[in-house]
Amino acid sequence: MGADVTGPRERYRAQVRAEIKQRAWEQLATTGVSALSLKAIAEQLGMSGPALYRYFASRDELITALIRDAYRSLADALRTAADAGADVAGLAHTVRAWALDDPQRYLLIWGTPVPGYHAPDDTTAISAEIMATVVDAYRRRDVQPSGRRIEAHLDDHRGWAGDPTVPAAALRQALAFWTRVHGVLSLELAGHFADMGFDPALLFDDEIDDLLGR
Repeated sequence: MGADVTGPRERYRAQVRAEIKQRAWEQLATTGVSALSLKAIAEQLGMSGPALYRYFASRDELITALIRDAYRSLADALRTAADAGADVAGLAHTVRAWALDDPQRYLLIWGTPVPGYHAPDDTTAISAEIMATVVDAYRRRDVQPSGRRIEAHLDDHRGWAGDPTVPAAALRQALAFWTRVHGVLSLELAGHFADMGFDPALLFDDEIDDLLGR
C-alpha cells in the first residue's frame, strides 16, 4: 500500500478551503454571486480577511473554484448516468435533477454573467466533457441527415465537439437538446413560470419528447 503523501497541513488547508466554499454557496443562495463577500465569509468563519486570502487570493479565485466544482459535479452526474445506460431522455432528466437539487449552482454557470469576471480555460475543458457525453448519446441514436443548412455549417465548425468523426446530424441534435434543456431550466429556475399555473416538469418532458420525435 502506498504512503499517504498528504500531510496534516495540506489536509487542514483542504478542509478550510471546503468550509470557505460552503459558506460561499450559502451566501450565493441569499444574495447572489454579484454580492459575494470574502469579508463576510471570513467573519462567519471567525478569521480575519488577510487570513482568508491565504486560501483564496481574490473573489474571482473563489468564484472560479465554485464554477469548477459545479461543472465537475454535472460532468460526473452525466457520465455516471451514461455509464448506467441512460439514453438522451435519461441525460435530460439527469441535468434537470442536478439543477433542481441546487438552483444557485446551476445559475452560477448558466445564469447572469458575473460583472468583470472571466473564467479560466480549464472550466471550458470541463464543460466540453459535459457536451461530449450528450454528443455521444446522439451518435448512438444513429441520427440521419436532415439536409438542413445548419448541418453543413456544423460540418465545418465542429471543433467544439472534440471528436471529428461525429456526424453533423448528431451535432445538430445535440445542440438542439442543449439549447432546449437549458431554455426550459433557465426560465424555471429564474421563477418565470411561477405565476403561470402549469407544471414545468410536464413542459420539460414535452420538450424532450418533441426532440426525440415521440
